Amino acid sequence: MKTIRVNLPSNSYNISIDKGILGKIGDALVKEKAPCKTLLITDKNIEKVYGNIVSESLVRNTFDVRLISLKPGEEQKTLETALTLYDACFDHKLDRNSLIVALGGGVVGDISGFVAATFMRGIPFIQVPTSLLAQVDSSIGGKVAVNHPKGKNMIGSFYQPKAVFIDTDTLSTLPATELVGGLAEVIKYGVIRDAELFEYIEKSLYDILQLNDTALLKIIATSCQIKANVVEEDEKEKHLRAILNYGHTIGHAIETVTDYKKYRHGEAVAIGMLYATRIAVEMGLTDHGVLERQFSLIKRLGLPIHTGLKSSDIVKALYTDKKAISGRLRFILPIKIGEVIISDQVTEEILYRVLNKPL
Repeated sequence: MKTIRVNLPSNSYNISIDKGILGKIGDALVKEKAPCKTLLITDKNIEKVYGNIVSESLVRNTFDVRLISLKPGEEQKTLETALTLYDACFDHKLDRNSLIVALGGGVVGDISGFVAATFMRGIPFIQVPTSLLAQVDSSIGGKVAVNHPKGKNMIGSFYQPKAVFIDTDTLSTLPATELVGGLAEVIKYGVIRDAELFEYIEKSLYDILQLNDTALLKIIATSCQIKANVVEEDEKEKHLRAILNYGHTIGHAIETVTDYKKYRHGEAVAIGMLYATRIAVEMGLTDHGVLERQFSLIKRLGLPIHTGLKSSDIVKALYTDKKAISGRLRFILPIKIGEVIISDQVTEEILYRVLNKPL
């Protein structure tokens, strides 16, 4: 088992990565927390495959478990769904010593964490991410939120989990499109902080897509370590943590304009990374080689490289994003593979020039 520690001033926790640990979660938790009333939140697809495994592991260790299963999809990440989960918290008589377990992808993790952060002003929760995207990104760092029609993740909080359990075996049942979407986030880590990781993905893409155990452990553990390091330096995103939003500025705008229905999150981020790099090239911050290497990887994965959306719609959505500060847009722009800067110097003129030119 690989263990990564997220060291914070308060609420530090471990990320545990291994094969076949879903059935051992209850054994691990009972060493740290007395058995209690537990709300296990998942979605209909994940419940069929892993719901019983996790539930039985908790029950075996005398946790009082109630399982609630949501419909899958980004459209479930709303205040209306949160109200349904609050009802479940009341029905199961959760208190401040109780536990919420998020079993699933990023949607389940985000909304479960949001409910945990706000029910009784905060009760403990743990993340059990089953998608690659959630394993390397959304389950770590304590960003919890729901969407609003005018913006993605605009209603939320910083609320750290008590633990993260990553079972690499869950990727064997992940649809290929979801695996590929998650790899967009792994590519992001390479661009922002680790040129060696980026090169490893380029050279080992076949092994990764074939779910080779060594390759999976390498990219997941490295990504988690990078995110842990960034979060440790800047837990509440005062400055440095913003680099984790590489590709997300335009990516979130694309999701907003298409009502979260046309593109998976990783697909939108992939397009966003290419546009961010085009902006950097346009501003003379980087060279075409940085763009070409990302373009090549994204194309090899079969991820989309353009949207067909009106540039004016994308720009309008950008100004509703929480990353806009005092009306100024903030972008994460690559200088080279492994290094990015945070910039609020991207003008609308540059934006429109880049958005109106095919990638």
